[in-house]
Order: sequence, then structure tokens, then C-alpha cells
Amino acid sequence: MSTLKLSNEGLKDRAAWEAKGFHLPAFDRKAMIAATKAAPFWVHFGAGNIFRAFHAADVQKELEAGTLDRGIIVAEGFDYEIVSKQYRPHDDLSVLVTLKGDGSIEKTVVGSIAESCILDSDDAAEYGRLLEIFRAPSLQMATFTITEKGYSLTGRDGSLIPAVAQDLQDGPAKPASYIGKVASLLHARYAAGKLPIAMVSTDNCSHNGDKLKAAMEAFAEGWVKNGKADAGFLAYINDPACVTFPWSMIDKITPRPDASVQEILKQDGLEDLEPVITSKKTYVAPFVNAEETEYLVIEDAFPNGRPEFKVAGFYFTERETVDRVEKMKVCTCLNPLHTSLAVFGCLLGYDKISEEMKDADLLALVQKVGYKEGLPVVVNPGILDPKEFIDTVLQVRVPNPFMPDTPQRIATDTSQKLAIRFGETIKAYQADPALDSASLRGIALVEAGWLRYLTAIGDDGKEFELSPDPMLESLAPTAKALADLFGKADRAAVAAAAAPVLAETRIFGTDLAAAGLQEQILDDLTAMLAGPGAVRAKLHEVVG
Repeated sequence: MSTLKLSNEGLKDRAAWEAKGFHLPAFDRKAMIAATKAAPFWVHFGAGNIFRAFHAADVQKELEAGTLDRGIIVAEGFDYEIVSKQYRPHDDLSVLVTLKGDGSIEKTVVGSIAESCILDSDDAAEYGRLLEIFRAPSLQMATFTITEKGYSLTGRDGSLIPAVAQDLQDGPAKPASYIGKVASLLHARYAAGKLPIAMVSTDNCSHNGDKLKAAMEAFAEGWVKNGKADAGFLAYINDPACVTFPWSMIDKITPRPDASVQEILKQDGLEDLEPVITSKKTYVAPFVNAEETEYLVIEDAFPNGRPEFKVAGFYFTERETVDRVEKMKVCTCLNPLHTSLAVFGCLLGYDKISEEMKDADLLALVQKVGYKEGLPVVVNPGILDPKEFIDTVLQVRVPNPFMPDTPQRIATDTSQKLAIRFGETIKAYQADPALDSASLRGIALVEAGWLRYLTAIGDDGKEFELSPDPMLESLAPTAKALADLFGKADRAAVAAAAAPVLAETRIFGTDLAAAGLQEQILDDLTAMLAGPGAVRAKLHEVVG
């Protein structure tokens, strides 16, 4: 069997790749790289899977359509080995495997990345190149997928992260923190003539642009205060004619590279498929696997202009519409359904989200939470229809058996998600005199299910491992007290054990007692602690 090598040299044998069903870049990549380096227009921070599967893949579509002649530059600032051990050995090429619900797959070699950079202020050459890029008048935007915590300047105790505190004192010359380095690059753009730019967070968090702006403002204020930058830098950041921080909503399921996909590529003869696990425990492979469906809705605020993006899956609109789309997705049409499946999937022993959709009770639960309880309070954003969005989620996206997504992955950080994913719907019901928040039977069951999940005892009576969550330590006493009640179904004892957590409005987003849900949650939780099979019995009772 002939072998395929993911490199510039390897792609010269186009016939061999195409014989195995791969779509190769259909543009002059050498010319694209030269044009991009000469006049960069887009740099992206965060070299992870979502970037390769979405941003880079869509830029390739534009290049192939002839609507762009330049590509994208990627910079990695958290784990430099992603670039040094994965990107550069493959000449910044990667393979995107799109997993469709009908069982078919598309294999695309993505070649739109013109250059990979390392955001390391200790490396003069690497950092110097990024300074050059940010001083380029042609640069129109910088986008980000660095996760919500990437914008945080403080630790859990509310105090400044040590590297951030040091950077604020030392100024923009050689910062150590990730966000400090971004602020330093923006300062270089200011010093080059107050050049305009859009700083666009595409992370999956609410009002993401505000989080990025707050971080940039904090650095500008600190540097001005400490005499490390002039007051004009702060004014530059706050002038929308110079710098904008658009809101965006991103949606594309991109799980960790899966062994089954790796095997498909191996059978095709693709070499060097072994994933790299970096010293920072990042798992990165020369391929990414993702679903076909994707949405990226962006506030159209680009002071240095932007390409038209005629074929990419981007929606450009006003801020209010972005907000409505984000709330539609996060509060009703996707994320609450995912969390419902995650909690009960872990309890019922599932290891694939798609398999849960074959479970009549779980399907009925997410239909109840989405269609019956969520849709009545959704504000239609206009550019995407909420019911059609849920239809796609429940009929195409989540049931896709070829998407290797797990309830265990989605259950990560659930304590941080409940307030938005369910609390907003509860509050909307409370605010509407025509609606009764106490009627939210499906949401109440999921809240109770999460408390039951914290016991780490499955419905089969066996222990399982909880997914990572920043509140696990503080929740441990309640979790232990509830676990000790497994098999007893003592309503008064359950109420006493759960009381400290149920009172946490920051977890649930609202006062559950005032919403008329607390007693129902306790009833459901007590029932689900009765012993093996009790979770299934209560689930079936509520949705059957």
C-alpha cells in the first residue's frame, strides 16, 4: 500500500491522495503564503481543534472560491509544542475529517494556514515576528479561541495571577502572561500609528468580546498608571474607530481526535498519525474530526474593514442579534439539551452521546426541556429559527453515530453551566405572569439529576468517576452526604444534605425555592437515591 505524507512534498503526489478520497487545497498555496506574509489580514490565537476545523477550513473555502488570495496566520500562546511538534513538522497542513449523520465522511487537507507562530516573549525571533504582524497596516482582525478562562486576570481567590501582576508593573516590553502578551502586541500596533483592528473573541462564552476588552483595558490602565504606556494607549483601546471587540457566537462540535478516525486514515496509508501529548498534557493530532453543522455569528464591527467571506459559514450582524443567537443556543436550543444528556448519560452508563438518542426516555427528556419548556421564552434572533435549530440538534447533530462525543466530556464544569443553561429559562418564566416557573418539570428533573450525579454512584449502584469541575472540592461534603443516603430514600435527610447547595443561587442562577422548584427537585432526588434502577424509574415516570 502506498503511503501518504502530510507535508508540502507529500502533497505533490496529488493523484495518490485523491485516489483515497481526499480533497486537496485547490489554490496556489505557495503564492498564498507569500501574499499573506507580505500583507497579513487575519491572525488567530489558539491553535486547537476548533480553529483547524472551522476558521482555517472556512478560509480555505474562500481561497478556493477566489474570494481571498491570502490565508490565516495562527499563534499559540499556551502550549508552544502544538506548533513545534505538530504544525511545523507537517508544514502547517492538517486533515479535517467531517463526520456526517448518514455515515459518510469527507476528508479534506486544510492548507489555508500561511504561517504558525509561537507567542513567546522569551524568544526574540518568534515574538518579533508577531510584533511585525501587528504593526502591519493590512492587519484587519485578530480572533481568539483560548477558552473563557484565558481572558481571566485573577485566580479563584480574586487576586491577580502572579504573572499578570508582574506584567502590569513591568510594562509591554516583555510580558509573561498570555493576555499580557496580546496587550503588548496591541500596544505595538498603537505605537505604529494607532492602526485600526478588530479584536474578535470566538470563544464559547457569553458576551465574549466584553471579556477580551476588559482584559485589554486592565492592562492599558495598569501600564498607564505605572508609567509604562502613555494615556493615548488607553484612549486607543476605548475608541471604536480604532479598536473594536465584537461579540460572537460559535457553534461546532469538535471532539478530541478519535481512534476510530485515526484508523480510517491509517487504512488510507497516511503516515505519522500518532497524536502528540505535549508536556502540558495537550492531546493534538495531525487530523481533527468534527461535525458538518457550524455557526459563527459575529457583530459586524471591523474598523479596518474585512473580506466579504462569500462562501464561509459566517453570519455578520448587529450586536443585539448576536446576543439573541447566543442566548437561543446557550439557554435553550443546544447547551441545556447537552447538559441534560450529560448528567443522565453518566448516571445510566452511556459513553456516547449519540447512543443516548436511541433511549426513548432521554429523547423525551431533551424534547421536553427544549421544545416544551425552552421555546416559549426564546426571542427569535431572525437570522436563525429557534425551532429549526433544535430540530437540527436533535435530528441530525446529537444522534450522529459517527461523532465520538461523550457525556463525560460534556459533564465537565457543570456547576459553572447550570445558571446559564437552565437559570435563564427559569427567570424568564418568573418574569412572565402568563407562565409558571413551577411547571418546569423537565428542568427540575435535570437539576435533581445533577445532584444525584454528584454522588458518583451510577444507576447500577456502581461508582463512576466524576468529570472535572472547579467546585468539586467545595461540593464534596454534600456529595458524600447524599452518597451515604443511597438506598435509603429518606426525604428529610436528603433535604438536609442538599440544602447548602440548593441555596447557592450562583450555581442555579436563581432562587429555586422562590421559583417553586426546590420541593420538586428534592422529591426527584430522593426518588433517584432509592437504590439501583431508581434513576431510570423516575426519568421514565416524568417523561413517559
